[in-house]
Amino acid sequence: MVESNKTNVRAIALETLIEILEHGQFSHIYLKAVLDKYGYLEKSERAFLTRLVNGVVERKLQLDFIIDSFSKTKVKKMKPVIRTIMRMGAYEIFYMDSVPDSATCNEYVKLAKKKGFSGLSGFVNGVLRNTSRQKDTVKFTSLSTEYSMPQWIVEKWTGDYGKEQAEEILKGFLVQEDLCIRVNLSKVSRGELKSCLEKQGITVRICDSIPSALYISNFDSVNAIPQFKDGLFYVQDYSSQLVAYKACIKSEDHIIDVCAAPGGKALHAAEIANNGQVLARDLTDAKVAIINENILRTKADNIKAEKWDATEFDENSENKYDVVIADLPCSGLGIIRKKPDIKYNQTKESLDELVALQAKILDTVCRYVKSGGVLCYSTCTINKDENENQVNNFLSSHPEFKMENSEQLLPDKDHDGFYICVMKKN
Repeated sequence: MVESNKTNVRAIALETLIEILEHGQFSHIYLKAVLDKYGYLEKSERAFLTRLVNGVVERKLQLDFIIDSFSKTKVKKMKPVIRTIMRMGAYEIFYMDSVPDSATCNEYVKLAKKKGFSGLSGFVNGVLRNTSRQKDTVKFTSLSTEYSMPQWIVEKWTGDYGKEQAEEILKGFLVQEDLCIRVNLSKVSRGELKSCLEKQGITVRICDSIPSALYISNFDSVNAIPQFKDGLFYVQDYSSQLVAYKACIKSEDHIIDVCAAPGGKALHAAEIANNGQVLARDLTDAKVAIINENILRTKADNIKAEKWDATEFDENSENKYDVVIADLPCSGLGIIRKKPDIKYNQTKESLDELVALQAKILDTVCRYVKSGGVLCYSTCTINKDENENQVNNFLSSHPEFKMENSEQLLPDKDHDGFYICVMKKN
């Protein structure tokens, strides 16, 4: 990457980070829009931009601690543009080695001037150079600053799992992961798809524990891979793919997914229940449109999508389904690696509201399970109030159900944090 282009990419990253960290844009959605807008960028430039933006968001609390260690003006008192520039510079100094630290400092001094802050360029230069010279002296004072996780979440996980396990969870979120995809086994074998992808220079790794999963890396954009456009695979985390296997879906089953967008679990269910039918519901027209887009791309013919509020009882669905998939709205604290801003946006109060919503939906949709059928409850969180405690409360008030199996996955290099519980109706 030539330096002028990298300078331009840093400017794009600055604007992107300001929108995410100062104006509340969702990181995964906004970054994707930026990458689409600047589609002319080279693969290496896109990778640099993605890593810089995600890295700064992911390690924001840690970076602020570092900057505050070397700056008389604390991060919270800085102007938003300068604050963002300092975070970017600190991230590059600590976590990227594409250019020497001295050159990194120069680039952010130039960026400050370009953005109209010539009067603060000396400040930027002094703090970043001091950070570079003394980076080996930084000592973190808490798990919160060491792993860039809000203190209240650290305390919650410590209470739920103990300090040692909580620290392993925090480490897990900072491990780089390969992208997990689900092979459309109705259209191609896993080996055939692996071979096709490798011929394009994509690195492919087989998942040993379930038959539909592959891990891919060393590619530019999923949308540019012909096999994705042709519906031969779907981007879906291992944890999410596990739902259909845990629910023991059979060929003839009738299935409803009550909160289905973007449709991965419903499509997987439709593939396995090839002689059955799947109804995929979600709350808004926009979400239903996303499901339909994925149905069309994968050419599934035994699934339909419709708009429905999962809190509203549908008497036409009562006692109708072999499997009810209830992957319900949750705090998302298991997918912080994919959506790093989640940890800054959730609060104790929002968690309580989600627990109440989940309970309401479960009370409603459990009535759709026929006798002998199963209710498969899942969340992409590792909060026990939304998971084990939610299930225990449900079972105590619904004696017609009994637990068949449950699993709490904690984040590691191969999957997100995720909870699955399968309950059978007597």
